[in-house]
Amino acid sequence: MYPLVEDFYSLQGEGFHSGMPAYFIRLAGCPVRCAFCDSKQTWTTEGYPRLSAQALADRAARSGAPAVVVTGGEPLIHDLTPLCEALHAAGLACWLETSGSQPLSGQWDWICVSPKPGAPLQAAFSRAANELKVVVATEADFAFAETCRRFFQNDGIHAFLQCEWSQSDTMRQAVIDYILQHPAWRLSLQTHKYLAIR
Repeated sequence: MYPLVEDFYSLQGEGFHSGMPAYFIRLAGCPVRCAFCDSKQTWTTEGYPRLSAQALADRAARSGAPAVVVTGGEPLIHDLTPLCEALHAAGLACWLETSGSQPLSGQWDWICVSPKPGAPLQAAFSRAANELKVVVATEADFAFAETCRRFFQNDGIHAFLQCEWSQSDTMRQAVIDYILQHPAWRLSLQTHKYLAIR
């Protein structure tokens, strides 16, 4: 049974799949608790309804979405294998958004890792991740981003830098300039916030 904060059908707003339709399942609970989190209501599991993997898969399938994004909080504090099995059985692709700080569970079609300072990455992600997304709030985050990129042993990983939303006006040009000088990175924008959609 999974503590559900919210689930909804929308467009993926950021990263590699930006602009693609997906059903979002946001699970409660997060030990990372980064300062710039925009989903602080997910830090605790208390007070949220608990749904079975099958119930969540049924809701996602009814939406007509081709893929499901499982996010949080930090979704991997839960065993996600039953959820992936139910979603795949319903014909849905499974995309994970994680800090990479918890043991990997589930079978995923796409794994986006967004590391956070002070939350060491689990070794399994060095080869399993498809996408690296580092949030940049200060100049110091560029060095952190490079440390993260060196961790991954998947040569085909897609590496993104994304301005922390509240710092967009002050850090946007610095991120653009950094990517121009370090072309292994790509720019990720939180398009769902610009468009005022979920």
